Amino acid sequence: MTERVTVSVDGDGVADVRLNRPDKLNALDLAMFDALAETGDRLAADASVRAVVLSGEGRSFCAGLDVANFTAMAGAGLAGAEGAEGARIGRLTRDIVDREPGRVTNLAQQAVQVWRELPQPVVAAITGHALGGGLQLALGADLRIAAPDARLSVLEIRWGLVPDMTGTAALVRLVGDDVAKELTFTGRMVSGEEAARLGLVTRTAEDPHAAALELAREIAGRNPDAIRSAKRLLNRATDGPDLPGQLLEESRAMSALIGSPNQTEAVVAYFEKRPPVFDEPRP
Repeated sequence: MTERVTVSVDGDGVADVRLNRPDKLNALDLAMFDALAETGDRLAADASVRAVVLSGEGRSFCAGLDVANFTAMAGAGLAGAEGAEGARIGRLTRDIVDREPGRVTNLAQQAVQVWRELPQPVVAAITGHALGGGLQLALGADLRIAAPDARLSVLEIRWGLVPDMTGTAALVRLVGDDVAKELTFTGRMVSGEEAARLGLVTRTAEDPHAAALELAREIAGRNPDAIRSAKRLLNRATDGPDLPGQLLEESRAMSALIGSPNQTEAVVAYFEKRPPVFDEPRP
């Protein structure tokens, strides 16, 4: 299997981290979630790394969840996959309310949260698509540089779902309550330029990866103790007082929605290209 995430560290202490599934627009599967969480943990322990650039190989940052992959895994899990593989499948297809050992997150959330928890600053370089889980991954970075024509969306509502990879906390923090709700309720696509105006990304650049590397090298040249302290203090100032509770509620909401009649209707109607016909909302 191709390595899902690649890492190279230059002489300035900048780690160039790339999602490496370009043939699938870097869509998120179980191996990608594992690789992201493990890569973040590894970089956190590497004192030589002063800053991180997070990007995607090929023409897109990340197109979101690999739905076909998880559908197949869910079927395998329900069919009785055993041992370590069955446990891994369960981590994302059955047990999303369960937390990772010693974490306030499940695995999908940790693949994003690990970048916010990383002591080193993280700059995301966004080209092509950042959709659904892919957008939430970008929101886990400290700074985001997007191509003007990049396409970003809180896409979960298309499938009758909610953002559940730390996105609910990040959206309100970055764009405010009303814009976060509009983007989440509608799932509308925004360009990199509009995303910058909304505060969803930090700024735009024609070559986001080059701009992110330049910024990361500038940060890497500063006092690393001051940079780490600044990130910790600023995160503390902007994270809600009950972040663990917020992330658990994300997972509870998603667990209740997955496979429910209205969620199933949202998916079927989308693929049948017709308006959905929903039941009355549950109390």
